[in-house]
Amino acid sequence: MATCTAEHHANHSHRHGADCGHVAIRHDGHICYLHDGHLHYPHGDHVDEHVIAVSTTNPVDCTPGHSCGAYETGHVHGPGCGHEAVPHGDHVCYLVDGHLHYPHGDHCDDHGRIELA
Repeated sequence: MATCTAEHHANHSHRHGADCGHVAIRHDGHICYLHDGHLHYPHGDHVDEHVIAVSTTNPVDCTPGHSCGAYETGHVHGPGCGHEAVPHGDHVCYLVDGHLHYPHGDHCDDHGRIELA
């Protein structure tokens, strides 16, 4: 059996599954769950911490022409804004209508689509 090399989420008592109440996304051929700003992958007797990799699908480009409407209405993405936090590369994005928004100055950058499960 292969050894798990992913970072484990310590002391995780919640069982993720189809009806657990957390947003499920398809990630690297399996299902992960967004939970309190973490991307959890139930794996055997523990939960792994995953991150959406920077890629051509989920780049880190600045996209000042991306109009998400949030800034026009005064909405600012951040903790407690009502959108799920998603770890992406070395930063946190927010899940809005199936894609990643990254707050950047006076606009949101579009960091690509996420496939909901």
